[in-house]
Amino acid sequence: MADVTLKTASGKDSGTIALDDEVFGVQPNVPVMHQVVTAQLAARRSGTQSTKTRADVRGGGRKPYAQKGTGNARQGSIRGPHFSGGGVALGPKPRKYDQKTPKKMVKLALRSALSDRAAEGKVVVVDGWGFEAPRTKDAKAALGALGIDGTALVVVGRDDAAAALSFRNLPKVQIIGPGELNAYDVLCNEWIVFTKDVLPAGTPVSDESSTSEKAAS
Repeated sequence: MADVTLKTASGKDSGTIALDDEVFGVQPNVPVMHQVVTAQLAARRSGTQSTKTRADVRGGGRKPYAQKGTGNARQGSIRGPHFSGGGVALGPKPRKYDQKTPKKMVKLALRSALSDRAAEGKVVVVDGWGFEAPRTKDAKAALGALGIDGTALVVVGRDDAAAALSFRNLPKVQIIGPGELNAYDVLCNEWIVFTKDVLPAGTPVSDESSTSEKAAS
């Protein structure tokens, strides 16, 4: 297991924590990540676009002119695709763009994306945010203290509403819950920020605060 420095919201070191090799130490599988991300983007498409064929367009029920004698090409309806105001030939109709992706492939893509960010040193683990009240100013200061200057994906626990409300107004920060973590959002952000309680399979190795408390007791 690889160890990373456990940080506080003020940017200070608070010990070390181990990253599970099964989540953060696998060899990134680029083809799997591409397939899963493509399927995820396809699932976002509404598929509600629709065009009218010549059967759906109003009018054109009678023959516009005689079959012979006019010198024009024979026509049966003025609502054909080659007429102005006519139907659309081979136009889009409502459909589903969903792709079936195996669960194992989705998990492998997420592990590959997290491992890629961990290999670049872009995974940050915070002991806790400790925001008493939602304040965007405090969230911005915390990211600055942690040295995060690009886009960041902040994984926030369900019970940490103050942190979620503090980060949501920052334009370069995306908030996500631990159960919503996916490969696409990981790859779209430069930094991945976890708190210790939502780190996937993370186990603390040493904690200076807990060590000092045990010594005091």
